[in-house]
Order: sequence, then structure tokens, then C-alpha cells
Amino acid sequence: MAHTPLTLRGLSVEGVNQCVHCGLCLAYCPTFSELGTEMDSPRGRIFMIKALAEGRMSLTDPAVEHLSLCLDCRACETACPSGVPYGRLIEAAKAEIERQRPGGAVRRAFRWLNFGVLLGHPKMLRAAAAGLRLYQASGLQALVRRSGLVSRLPGTLSAWEALLPSLPRAVDRAPLPAHIPAEGERRGRVALLTGCVQSVVFGAHNRATARILAKNGYELVVPQAQGCCGALNAHGGDHARALSMAKETIGVFEAARADAVVVNTSGCGAHMKAYGALLADDPAWAGRARRFAAGVQDISELLAKAPLRGPLRPAPMTVTYHDPCHVVHGQKIRKEPRQLLAQVPGLTLVELPEADWCCGSAGIYNLTQPEMAARLLARKVGHVESTGAQAVVTANPGCILQIQQGLRERGRDVAVLHLVEILEKAYGG
Repeated sequence: MAHTPLTLRGLSVEGVNQCVHCGLCLAYCPTFSELGTEMDSPRGRIFMIKALAEGRMSLTDPAVEHLSLCLDCRACETACPSGVPYGRLIEAAKAEIERQRPGGAVRRAFRWLNFGVLLGHPKMLRAAAAGLRLYQASGLQALVRRSGLVSRLPGTLSAWEALLPSLPRAVDRAPLPAHIPAEGERRGRVALLTGCVQSVVFGAHNRATARILAKNGYELVVPQAQGCCGALNAHGGDHARALSMAKETIGVFEAARADAVVVNTSGCGAHMKAYGALLADDPAWAGRARRFAAGVQDISELLAKAPLRGPLRPAPMTVTYHDPCHVVHGQKIRKEPRQLLAQVPGLTLVELPEADWCCGSAGIYNLTQPEMAARLLARKVGHVESTGAQAVVTANPGCILQIQQGLRERGRDVAVLHLVEILEKAYGG
């Protein structure tokens, strides 16, 4: 029997009707594992989303709390035999929360500053990065932390300050050139998403990605007009700006005329691969979005299609690999990063217990839900310690910052590296 499509303020939540409430997702949900409450499980949240869409319940404080506690890690999607598009459902629910419960003036201004001004305008983000670099390099950050002022910040601002990454020098934040030629026999032409936060905090990852692609025969195009892909906006319930950013991203990369769009950040890659669903109801963009999404590839996905070109130098160390949620669950990429690591001479890979469980970063989750994020981080760091590895390898900036903080708090001298940093070592970088 056909079901009537359900919506929340125009956002489709038709996928709720695919859920048969079998409960197979429960064992894979981090919040259910920690709390053991039905409404903090995917099945329970789907029940609430369906009730909200049908007008049988309202967004009470408890409902908002249960829905907001979801990590959107999408582990339930991997476990679900019915193919429930849970990620789209929870994003629709969070967008409805923001519509109905936007919070006070301070919260609204803070979201506007981050989602609208900084993420929406690359020049403003670069200016903010320069200011933060000055705050750190001048010693002011160390002084503020020693003074105890951070603990007196309102709301979750203390969590935001604790997670501030070390901003690199201006030269290391400089954009990549617009064109980088392939080395040796050319395999194809690809365009690189340099990202918003990625470009100002982890520019070294972008440069390593570019060098590795060139060494493996890919001509690289770096669109200079690109901005934020909208992933953080979508995860945070800012649906309107997420749509606008998706359209801008599609237009910019279409003009690059590349064979594929390569991404080295898991959340961005998973979000861009979902552009077809995000813009499915827009006749002017639906076809373009589907074509664009089909051409998006994670860096490990692209490189694993053929053996890495040598020569590769030994990297004698023991590492463990943490699967970012939006790589393993959002993009269904599990074996490719391990295949690449296996090609590095001298590298020993030790499997991480619960490698595909969320570390608590989850976009901005560690900033909005610091208590649960800390519980999940402690669980992740405990598993890292059990491996005896010298480094954790992963593929997402949020995971890197989160796990680094957890290891630092425990006094562990364990490096947290992006996959491309390991490959760069093998190429002599």
C-alpha cells in the first residue's frame, strides 16, 4: 500500500515509512549504547519525526533534547536492512527545530555569525583565522586559559575555546594554485574541494593531497571561487543556506570541467554526494545536482582504483585507523583507506576496536553537546590506547581535532594524522 509523502515545513521525511521498527539499528547507535533509552535510538527518533510530521506531537523540550542528541553519524543506515535514509530525516528534524525554536538573541546572533558570515564568505573566514592566529601566537590564549576565564564563558563557549585548533602561519594558509599539472603519464583531470575550515586550519592536508594526486598522474584544477559546500549548515539545521551553498558549489565546479571532484574531508564528501537528494524538488537544479553528486569522490576512493605510483619510502611506525562516520557510513568507504596504508613500506596497521564508532566530533556536535561528546571521546581514546599505536590515522578534520584533544587530556604522546599525511611521508614529504 502506498504511503502519503510526509514533510516537515516542506522538507521531505517520506523515508520514515521505510522503517519497520525491527531494532537492528539499536546496537549500532552510540547514544543508545550510552543512555539505553528508546527515544535516544534511531527507531525512537524516527517515531518522533513521524509524529511531528503528522501533527500528533509538538516540539517540546524533551523532544528537542532527544533529537538534538543525535550525532547524525549514520551508523544506523549501515545496519538498516530497509534502507531508511536516516541522515536526511534527522537533518529535516533539526531544520524544523531551528525554525520553531531558534533560541534567544545571543544564540541566533552566534549562529548567524558562524553559518552566515564566516562559512558563507571565505574572505571573512580567512580574516577570522588571521585574528585567531594572532590570539594564539601572541600568548594571549595561554594567558586566558591560565587565568580561568575560559571556564566562566556562558553556555558551550568554553567547549568552543577548548577545541580551537592551532592556526598555521599565513604562508601555510595561502590558497593552492588554480592549476597543478600531472606528473608522468596523465590519468585524468580532477578538481579539488579545498573546503572552508579545512583551507584555513588544515591547508597542509590540501597541499599534501595535491602533491599526491599529481604524483599519481592527475592534473589538478582548484577553483578559486569555491566556498563552503554547506555540510555544517545542513547538519546544524540551517537548511536554506545549505541549499544556497550547494547551488554555488555545483556552479563553480561545473565550470572546472573536471572528470571528478575530489574531497579529503569526510563530512563534505558525504554531503556533496547527497546533493541529488537535497535538490531533488528543485526542477532547475535536480538534474545538475544528480550529475554533480555522481562525480564526487573521496581521495581514498580515487587513489585506491590503482596501485600507488612509486617509489614509496619506508615509514616505519605502528598506526591504527579511525573510520570517520561520513566516510564509512555516509559514503560506504571502508576498505580503500586500509588498502592505501597497506602499500606504505614499513607501516604496521593495527585494527582499532569500534573503529567505525563516532568519536563525538560529528560536525559541531562536540560544541553543542559537549557532555555526550566527551563520553564518546573517552570511549574512543580508550580503544586507541589499547592498540599501542604511535599514531591514529583518519580522514576528517573534526575527528582529528577531537581525538587530539582526548589524547592530550590523557597525556598520551600519540599523533593524529590525516591519511594524506601518511602517504606524503611515503613520498618523502
